[in-house]
Amino acid sequence: MLIAADKFKGSLTAVEVAEHVTTGLRRVIPDLDVAAVPVADGGDGTVAAALAAGFTRHEARVTGPTGEPVTATFALRADGTAVVEMAEASGLQHLPGGVFAPLTATTYGTGELLLAALDAGATSIVFGVGGSATTDGGAGMLAALGARFLDADGAPVAPGGGPLRELATADLSGLDLRLAKTAIVLASDVDNPLTGPKGAPAVYGPQKGADEDDVATLDAALAHYAEVLERAVGPKAAEHALAPGAGAAGGIGYGALVGLDAAFRPGIDVMLDVLGFAPALARATFVITGEGSLDEQTLHGKAPAGVAAAARAAGLDVVAVCGRLQLTQEALGAAGIQRAYALTDLESDPARCMAEAGPLLERAAESLARDFLV
Repeated sequence: MLIAADKFKGSLTAVEVAEHVTTGLRRVIPDLDVAAVPVADGGDGTVAAALAAGFTRHEARVTGPTGEPVTATFALRADGTAVVEMAEASGLQHLPGGVFAPLTATTYGTGELLLAALDAGATSIVFGVGGSATTDGGAGMLAALGARFLDADGAPVAPGGGPLRELATADLSGLDLRLAKTAIVLASDVDNPLTGPKGAPAVYGPQKGADEDDVATLDAALAHYAEVLERAVGPKAAEHALAPGAGAAGGIGYGALVGLDAAFRPGIDVMLDVLGFAPALARATFVITGEGSLDEQTLHGKAPAGVAAAARAAGLDVVAVCGRLQLTQEALGAAGIQRAYALTDLESDPARCMAEAGPLLERAAESLARDFLV
């Protein structure tokens, strides 16, 4: 039995999901052989999944999205592979008092976190992006790594996406030399371009507190930013602005593509490789996956869809556990999931469902065991 589930956001980590599912299964079949590979798709929870897979925990004090210092964690393996999660430095959870700063939030701390990984000996970096409080196109990140972004007076532009409208010149020649020798993979489930109707400001800006005027300001500022970078580094800057993943995490994907020469890959594919999923799958006869909400987003590169696709290719049955289920049985089947067990079927009140997620998940796992394993 292989449990490869993501976190239940706001209630259980991926490790805790696996523990509660195991407890429920073994209430029905005490000697059941269970293995767990907690998974993530590049968003928040990615570092936690790497640590569960045996990576070593490292911490760094970095600049938060609004300038306050925060403690951020990254994971490092003995072979030099690091897993860096931008939300650890520049995520929504680091906004003081939860107050949005759509025009001024910066990714500077993410750049500092990447530097910390290099200082710790990283030779390849899986760069998970998602859950950001920022829409600065990765300018803050690149500035922390040695790039210079100046206004018409030769002064550094202020932090955030809004001030990029004042950008006059960009110079990436000062980027940390170690970056050129470091393989960086941009791991994301977002394939949006940088700007436009499907770009970072329009699609994700409102989630970060941007109103209609803010979205227009940010979209224009990022378009201008791309134009200035094109003058600095050539046509690739314009090409990358349209590339899948450029709009990830407020455009930090764009900064990674242009400045770090990162390679974009779907986050779940990268993480399954890094976490050792294939060897675990080879030993399994049945797979349980899941996440907090199984919905339309799940079908577009989220962890359960990636796990189910790999398991189905291996000829294994897959069922899912979740907090709430918003997919039809037909959609589940098309994704390779035979059935889903939702906690809301056991407790209809959402607040109680989240508060009691562990015990409810154990009950769901008991039902799963009786239906499929006895």
